[in-house]
Amino acid sequence: MTDATTPLRRVLGYLAMLVVLAVILVPLIWILVASFKTAPDIISSPANWLPSPPTGENYRTLFTQIPFLTYLRNSIIIAGTLTVIKVVLGVLSAFALVFSEVSRRVRSVLFLVIVAALLIPNQITVISNYAIIAQAGLRNTFAGIIVPLAGVAFGTFLMRNHFLSLPTEVIEAAKMDAAGPLRTLFRVVLPMSWPTLVAFVLITLVNEWNEYLWPFLMSDQADTAPLPIGLTLLQRNEGTSNWGPVMAGTIITILPILVVFLILQRPMIKGLTSGAVKG
Repeated sequence: MTDATTPLRRVLGYLAMLVVLAVILVPLIWILVASFKTAPDIISSPANWLPSPPTGENYRTLFTQIPFLTYLRNSIIIAGTLTVIKVVLGVLSAFALVFSEVSRRVRSVLFLVIVAALLIPNQITVISNYAIIAQAGLRNTFAGIIVPLAGVAFGTFLMRNHFLSLPTEVIEAAKMDAAGPLRTLFRVVLPMSWPTLVAFVLITLVNEWNEYLWPFLMSDQADTAPLPIGLTLLQRNEGTSNWGPVMAGTIITILPILVVFLILQRPMIKGLTSGAVKG
């Protein structure tokens, strides 16, 4: 019975993966193809899967209609800075929750507070954060965009659960060698945590690269607005979108993250499926 159903289950599993892959890839392929289409070809009915004729005008328009390279620079600054801040704070706070000399009860209470923070959507705090940043005169500045987004609840949760899975014997050995907290962290804990740390970095980078709502509220100038905001400026006077340049901008926007993901996907998957999901 088991031997007979195993091939069927395997086939069904592959079919399910193909369906999921198609759901993910078909829109991306459509965006890529549309970035080489003319405006009438994009909105033609019935839709054409191949551009007729193919054109690179959308990419030229993208760089001439908006300061695309400025928006790209801003995205790199904002996403890169937020990733560094969140990773540093997340690792340090998780290390303190697991290995500090504070009583276990206090650490448990602090961890519950962090978990509670994960349950609060960012949209709930938008109004209060906007009022604070506006009163401080930080609108249209990188600081005004970065500071309110620098929370580390997810990273602390992820790294803390991973640290709990590390062998206690190694930590005890470090203490017997009179290693201080920072030395223990950098010489013992982090070398055993690279897969989870890579997953943390990649997830944070993708989230910050795609962040839209808060930068949209905080910046209306090209000097500080990131790419997702810049692409919204590809509008005609009548309010309709230039879909060709929008598609071209979307392709260029997702390429850096796609390359980073392809490079780091193995350690990321290993990190999320090893100690990172243990409680």
